[in-house]
Amino acid sequence: MQYAKMHDILRQLSQFRREARELSEILLANLVLIGEIPSPTFAEEKRVRMLLDRFTMCGLQNCSSDEAGNGFGVLPGKEGEKNILLVAHTDTLFPETVDHSLDIQPNIVRGPGIGDNALGLAVLATLPTLLERLGITLKSNLVLMGGARSLGEGNLAGVRFFLKNTGLPISAGICVEGVQLGRLSYSSIGMLRGEIRCEVPEEYDWTRFGAVGAVQTINEVINRISEIPLPRRPRTSIVLGSVKAGNSFNVIATNGVLRFEIRSDAAEMVTNIKRQISDIAAEVSSTTKADVTLKVVSMRKPGGLPFNHPLVQNARDVLRKLKITARLSPSTSELVAFIDAGIPAVTVGMTSGDHLAEEGESLRIDHIFTGIAQLLGIILALDNGYCDEH
Repeated sequence: MQYAKMHDILRQLSQFRREARELSEILLANLVLIGEIPSPTFAEEKRVRMLLDRFTMCGLQNCSSDEAGNGFGVLPGKEGEKNILLVAHTDTLFPETVDHSLDIQPNIVRGPGIGDNALGLAVLATLPTLLERLGITLKSNLVLMGGARSLGEGNLAGVRFFLKNTGLPISAGICVEGVQLGRLSYSSIGMLRGEIRCEVPEEYDWTRFGAVGAVQTINEVINRISEIPLPRRPRTSIVLGSVKAGNSFNVIATNGVLRFEIRSDAAEMVTNIKRQISDIAAEVSSTTKADVTLKVVSMRKPGGLPFNHPLVQNARDVLRKLKITARLSPSTSELVAFIDAGIPAVTVGMTSGDHLAEEGESLRIDHIFTGIAQLLGIILALDNGYCDEH
């Protein structure tokens, strides 16, 4: 089928959604096969092998993994002059000790990590079958990849390694996330993720005046961080994500950890706040005599595409045609690696969900087919050159 204008792609979106719905059994089978395999960061090998098995079943070429643990396959285009990379991260927030069984109801699927990001991987595994069913042969090569070591301390290692070392020149990218439908990210904010760890040494003098355990020490750090003044411009925030300390009611905690994230439109503001938090840790350590240290887990630089870039404009048109409310927001995910590499890319979500990042996370099945139609519309816009800057 020829798409002489972007309007021709938009007119086909309803058909794409109908045809995607006809593949619901295949999609859900892929979701179960992939999603029920535990895949914490740095332990994704089994999930990657399953993804490669699905790619091979679909007839993709060059199905393999690389030194970083990524799994990928190539759907050759009839011209092959451009390479479009679709990536969904393979790791999940949940450890292997969590039961990863999925519960599929008539319109709901539940399970840990399905939205982040088993569904994204299942969509990649189903996409070649959908293209074949629709009789669509792309001009460009379509590179489908499960990116390893993305979350937390993984720090996007997989996709960064691939973009740096692949022999394929990537012309554009799409980051596929399970949730939320309508998400459209085309830029990145400045970000730092860090941990403040408190360790009370064995020789700690509990008889000294003001002696406290890790809980009180971490609390003091939190109070001091909360006093850091934040500007309205550039937009800046500090997210205190989690605190863990102690093990019982009646035992003084000797260790604890606070996980936090600094976000800002300006890189220098992230650096400035990091310095202030580092000073807080040092001062609290000095006054309490506990070991209070700051560890930087990952950092991101701000950047990305402008709002009027053709890729962003066409992606918004696709969402509008499908009557999806656009959620325009910066990203700190795989998109950052594309930005750092100077490759135009966006992040999109496949469906709506509830209880995200919880073991009982649930996704709407019927919305997935709209998400897939959205993804295919953006792929075709890229493939036909409608997202190229002129």
